[in-house]
Amino acid sequence: MTFLQTNWMLLFTMFTSGALLLWPIIQRRTSGLAEIGTLRATQLLNQNNPVILDVRETREFTEVKVRDAIHLPLSQLKDRIDQVAKDKSRPVIIVDSKGVRGRSAGAALKKAGFAEIYMLGGGLQAWRDAGLPVEKV
Repeated sequence: MTFLQTNWMLLFTMFTSGALLLWPIIQRRTSGLAEIGTLRATQLLNQNNPVILDVRETREFTEVKVRDAIHLPLSQLKDRIDQVAKDKSRPVIIVDSKGVRGRSAGAALKKAGFAEIYMLGGGLQAWRDAGLPVEKV
């Protein structure tokens, strides 16, 4: 008991660190958003005619994008979601720069009634690294 009293700060730090390490895993499992790689994304493109939603901010959207992607910055997604609302029945592939902010976009789309939502793991960088087609902006 003396150990706990004298080292409470150490124990608190240990539990907090553990929780922070587990948070991404918990978030990934509870979000209902599937992270897919470039192979699965190209399969969806060839078979299911998905909506490709590029959620990079305007300052990032300077050189190239995934071919036929709709640019809708994450910061404006909630206000402009009606631009893609007519496509709720189609799968959606969310693309960002490196595959980090897609979960926020996925949550907004899920709330708006989209059912089949995917996030491209690694984002546009993974797409380009795989040598897949892009178009100039």
